[in-house]
Amino acid sequence: MANSATPVCDVLIIGSGAAGLSLALQQAKTARVIVLSKGPLQEGSTYYAQGGIAAVFDESDSIESHVEDTLRAGAGICDRSVVEYTAEHARESLQWLIDLGVDFDQETSADGTSRFHLTREGGHSHRRILHAADATGRAVQSTLVSQALAHPNIQVMENFNAVDLLVEGEGEDRRCVGAYAWSRDEQRVYTIGARFTALCTGGASKVYQYTSNPDVASGDGIAMAWRAGCKVANMEFNQFHPTCLFHPKAQNFLLTEALRGEGAWLKRPDGTRFMPDFHENAELAPRDVVARAIDYEMKRLGADCMFLDISHKPKEFIIQHFPNIHEKCLSLGIDMTQEPLPIVPAAHYTCGGVMTDLHAQTDLAGLYAIGEVAYTGLHGANRMASNSLLECVVFARAAARHMNERMNATPLPAELLEWDESKVTDSDEEVIIQHNWHELRLFMWDYVGIVRTSKRLERAARRVELLQQEIHDYYSNFRVTNNLLELRNLAQVAELIIKSAQLRKESRGLHFTLDYPDLAEISGPTVLSPR
Repeated sequence: MANSATPVCDVLIIGSGAAGLSLALQQAKTARVIVLSKGPLQEGSTYYAQGGIAAVFDESDSIESHVEDTLRAGAGICDRSVVEYTAEHARESLQWLIDLGVDFDQETSADGTSRFHLTREGGHSHRRILHAADATGRAVQSTLVSQALAHPNIQVMENFNAVDLLVEGEGEDRRCVGAYAWSRDEQRVYTIGARFTALCTGGASKVYQYTSNPDVASGDGIAMAWRAGCKVANMEFNQFHPTCLFHPKAQNFLLTEALRGEGAWLKRPDGTRFMPDFHENAELAPRDVVARAIDYEMKRLGADCMFLDISHKPKEFIIQHFPNIHEKCLSLGIDMTQEPLPIVPAAHYTCGGVMTDLHAQTDLAGLYAIGEVAYTGLHGANRMASNSLLECVVFARAAARHMNERMNATPLPAELLEWDESKVTDSDEEVIIQHNWHELRLFMWDYVGIVRTSKRLERAARRVELLQQEIHDYYSNFRVTNNLLELRNLAQVAELIIKSAQLRKESRGLHFTLDYPDLAEISGPTVLSPR
């Protein structure tokens, strides 16, 4: 931590996953960078990503095919120009990771040469997923962390919650000049100034009772950007991963899509397959279709879970391709080489977010958003598997180029308004936060989940309005804590999700409502503006 209570840098990066650290390493060549990490550097969604990263490496594949697959998965409302930009820059972005030292799996071809082992996942028409066994995120995150910690121009501040963005000016002259950040260790708020600020905070799946995400995924960047006046889009499209392990000791453990890509079947408790009844691609159907099918079968049968079965494959094949999942399941008394895995859907990915352009720039000068926190137009109504880490790296590189072009012309912030807590006290009613926390996540799961109705959304809207008033009163009178900051952000994001869902009078991609089960003839992104 710098000695000054008001550190100033060229680039402030809020978030330390693939998006944040990729940007930091790109910028540190010529700029002073501060990275805020909400928890330890090895925490966050990147670390837990299993499947891989999509890019065209096979000669039989093509960029055009990657584009068309992504557009198809996005259910007609992706931004084609963004999809094309991402696919065109995919291979060079992965090559950058490879050059940094990410060790993707390789295999020996028929002619004896070594090449990357490519797997296939739902929605993809070709094998184009580079992976590091079944722990790709861990390989990427570990490499980025080691490189960032070794760089003299990167200052990492662990255990810091960003509180709010610092904005100066009025009207067209408004500009982001840094952020307030609360130290978990010191229990105090710092004011950090920067020429440029980047939100790389991940998604908001913690707004739901059941999620595959780590605890830090509380929608902080989306909520902060909204409070700062930024537009958000497509917040109704929350991806529920179809296959999370159903076990009391592993509630957040994800079972990668690559299992189905390598031949795993989804089965009812009686052992019969059900996906062929729902989609021509069966287990390789898009995630929204698979999640709804599992949800439907569980409700129809009154079952606690469905099952994912790859035990018909050779034992050596399973252990070689999924060593970490195999080891984890064994520790829980489940042998996936001999028996099916119990699974349920869980909130997994936020397809909407803060609106950005092809440079990852928001509509607030000086502020960028990269990765799951952003709405670029890449994912549309549903994210295709293994496009998420790809988006992080592609747009981190785009943001770095854009910032560098403007670095010399952008002054460092001079005088910043310091944090004032002279009129607040320590809370003596922490139970209120805990109660509101559980209520929020439960009604979001029940009313704004995989299947929605207008009545459920109305109920959710009334409840979130009451909660936000309570949270506002509490925030105004007491010193901040981690739980209070996260609850404040989750309630804001919940409101945005509900409003967006109410505006979409159709069922498309991840948004399915019983009151409007068909596609609308004309459709596009759902845009919300705070101004």
